[in-house]
Amino acid sequence: MDRNEAAAVEPPQVFKPLPDRTTDGQRSFYDCLAEVFQVLGLELPPAPADQRGWEDRTRAVLRKACAPAANLPEQSFAALLKTAVHDPDPSFNRQFIEPARDRFGLLRVRTALLEYLQLGTNAQRAGAARAWYWARFSTKQFSEQQETGQPESGDSQTVLTEWNETALREFVTNEDLDVRRCILPGLRLNRSAYPPDLHPLVTTAISIARSHPDDYIRHRIEHQVGS
Repeated sequence: MDRNEAAAVEPPQVFKPLPDRTTDGQRSFYDCLAEVFQVLGLELPPAPADQRGWEDRTRAVLRKACAPAANLPEQSFAALLKTAVHDPDPSFNRQFIEPARDRFGLLRVRTALLEYLQLGTNAQRAGAARAWYWARFSTKQFSEQQETGQPESGDSQTVLTEWNETALREFVTNEDLDVRRCILPGLRLNRSAYPPDLHPLVTTAISIARSHPDDYIRHRIEHQVGS
């Protein structure tokens, strides 16, 4: 690559990290962790001398208990999904989504997250949007699907469509800051992704984001749709 070609290469987009939640949901998250431990028959680590260290130990115990070969009981599904939704960390919540996906199937995970987005509290809607990022095929599952050439089922496509349309409506109509912050990164903003009757909502969503008082939302929308 010569200098002219190098100069023509656009720099990679750098997204601001998702801000911390505006409300403290730590207590709810710890209650969810305790429920997962109970369902799995595990002993919860002793009360924390320091909060962060306790959380790290707790997550480590769960990673081991939810390893890929683990035979998780049926009742663990709801507990894992609820914990993922209430997890304040948008990276670590995958440790609850992926075991549920591997044991109970991706469609069931996506359906549960869709229900949280449609019917949950604002905190749960925001959490479902954060967790949705990890509700996807594993590398192995994706490779197997590519090799067999088998498309996703009709039910799976229906859930994906419902998620996209619900997320769009929620972003436009729900003024909760956490909900909008968490939905926007995964929000599809091309009109072709929606039926004609929802095209005006795409325009409205972009307008809301561009004029929003929150710096993260304004930054994110410009990276997603450009000028």
